[in-house]
Amino acid sequence: MAMRAAIELLLGIVFLGYIMVWLMSSTNIFYLHWMPRVHAETNFTFIGAQGQNTLIFTFPIIFIAVMACLYLHLGKKLGDHGISKGGSMFDRWKRPVLIKGALGIVTWTELTFLLMFIALLCWSIYSYLHAMFAPIRQEAAAEGLKVWEVKLSSLGLTLGLVGNICLAFIFFPVTRGSSVLQLVGLTSESSIKYHMWLGHMAMTLFTLHGLCFITFWTETKQLSKMLKWDDLLVSNVAGEIALTAGLVMWATSFTCIRRKMFELFFYTHYLYIVFVVFYVFHVGFSSACTILPGFYLFAIDRFLRLLQSQQKVCLVSARVLPCRAVELNFSKSPGLKYNPTSSMFINIPSISKLQWHPFSVTSSSKLEPDRISVMIKGDGHWTNKLHQKLSSTSPRTTHLKASIEGPYGPASPDFMRHDTLVMVSGGSGITPFISIIREILSQSNTKTVKTPKLLLICAFKHCVDLTILDLILPVPESANAAPLDFSCAELRIEAFVTRDKEMKPEDESSSQIQTLWFRQNGTDSPVAAALGSNSWIWLGAIISGSFVIYLVLIGLATQYYIYPIDGNTNMRFSTPAKAALNILSICVAVVVTATVGFLWNNRRSSSQTTPVLNRAIPAPTTTSPATLSAEEVESQPRNAIRQATTVHLGKRPNMNRILLEVEGESVGVLASGPKKMRQRVANYCQSSIADNLHFHSISFAW
Repeated sequence: MAMRAAIELLLGIVFLGYIMVWLMSSTNIFYLHWMPRVHAETNFTFIGAQGQNTLIFTFPIIFIAVMACLYLHLGKKLGDHGISKGGSMFDRWKRPVLIKGALGIVTWTELTFLLMFIALLCWSIYSYLHAMFAPIRQEAAAEGLKVWEVKLSSLGLTLGLVGNICLAFIFFPVTRGSSVLQLVGLTSESSIKYHMWLGHMAMTLFTLHGLCFITFWTETKQLSKMLKWDDLLVSNVAGEIALTAGLVMWATSFTCIRRKMFELFFYTHYLYIVFVVFYVFHVGFSSACTILPGFYLFAIDRFLRLLQSQQKVCLVSARVLPCRAVELNFSKSPGLKYNPTSSMFINIPSISKLQWHPFSVTSSSKLEPDRISVMIKGDGHWTNKLHQKLSSTSPRTTHLKASIEGPYGPASPDFMRHDTLVMVSGGSGITPFISIIREILSQSNTKTVKTPKLLLICAFKHCVDLTILDLILPVPESANAAPLDFSCAELRIEAFVTRDKEMKPEDESSSQIQTLWFRQNGTDSPVAAALGSNSWIWLGAIISGSFVIYLVLIGLATQYYIYPIDGNTNMRFSTPAKAALNILSICVAVVVTATVGFLWNNRRSSSQTTPVLNRAIPAPTTTSPATLSAEEVESQPRNAIRQATTVHLGKRPNMNRILLEVEGESVGVLASGPKKMRQRVANYCQSSIADNLHFHSISFAW
């Protein structure tokens, strides 16, 4: 614990220093006093002029990422998951303050940091312009231009420099296995909105940056500069290519296009590679070191995900529901641990070799040590095709291959600290709550941890959708433990059917769930523990090792290839060529180190895992409450779920009434489902807090 506290203090100091650098980077003090001194200390032959930016902007974040891996590894080893009972003084900062609007649901913490970041951008714009406008008249006279034209050029440069600040942080939220995100209690899924905010701000600034220079060149009759590829200074053509790629990504990312044409949005986003490469050619690698740490960590994470996705895993079983939903059960290594509300990406080559889709995990690694499950609702082309494929499948002959990335999830089950947990879902939004219920049922049966009371409020369109509640119980053959004792957990389910006012006979007769079992062969492997939350120490070794290898490679290139030209001749080494050498060195370092680390870790995991072999396939089974006798029903835990469930036909949940009936000093409210539903729940929580209900503490998450 003392070591973790020391790491926290050290990382806090380093991060504050990193933020201070960004605060001062737009001032004359930074450029005229600090940078010359740093340049004099770091401009040795081995690493070249980019050493100062590598030291100031890149090294602190790499150091934080590596130390965060050590911190998380120690926490996992000590069994400290950060679970605290009762209310927390920070709960009020987690409460929503903005509910409706372009930003979505925003908490006080998020709003505070957003305003601080906007203040940093405004300060930087002011500071840059203040320094550039001071000698503006002398510059205009020397160049024979009008003052407003020089000001326009300075404004364009300023907007580009400030856009770099957004770009420096834009890759952190989309690094799925990030130790930095886990360190501050975030996941990539919950951080996607930060990526969107940063993307909109960056592209707004870069677009204005480009427009300012195009206008300047037009007014000064220098449009030919748009075609200039300078080998020593800024390359305009490279900047235009990067901006074009960015504009295409930006245009397809707006909600109206992303939801209607998701594949267009998904595939155009791969233009980030073009954007980053030509951005580096545009500004030079020395200046690009400001954005390097975020992209460097993202590149490691992306390559590790690529390695994991190459492994083929086999579907062990599937449950096909009459509401066009399926639950897929994969075999997993016992060493793979994950927390509830995790998600993973699935690719099924027989449906599409290119498409990857994220789904919430419904299983619990404590309850099902050898299985990992997801539920998929047929709402689109890919999901409907999967449901159709499984519905028409012969359970005795099918062998269905899949590839998986993940799972990715929170570092700790934060919901365990509450006395009462209220979960509100709409439609397929119930899936993350199934994993929470299974986790708490498992822990309540061990009698070692006090678990919160559970209230599940779920809304469905039709009565047939109620069969999703049967997925709260895992496939019986996949659970190694004895049948669960539901009396240990206080579970109450309020199910609302919004469009059906009565239960029709066909709804009861069509409520069968079919369980399918699939054949496996020797080439199939279970879902193994990938680097990240299951191997923090290995991830830290890959980050630090690859960075050292990169420095060695670029140092050797500088010593024996770049410096002999720059230092011993009248020629200057090409800036784009130097950028290309740096990019190549990074790629080699990441690929070599990540591959070695992944294979070594995978070999260690496979030695502890029983290989997936052919097994006797049980006969296909169906579950239907109408076909079971009273004795059979009472003997099954499924009956306990039905007893805990109250169905409301033709109604919507009244959150005000429900929250008034909730007991407990500390209440956690989780919402999952459509955006409007989550906004309504956030509204109810706000009004409950304002009305001073009997809760000592209430928190909201989605």
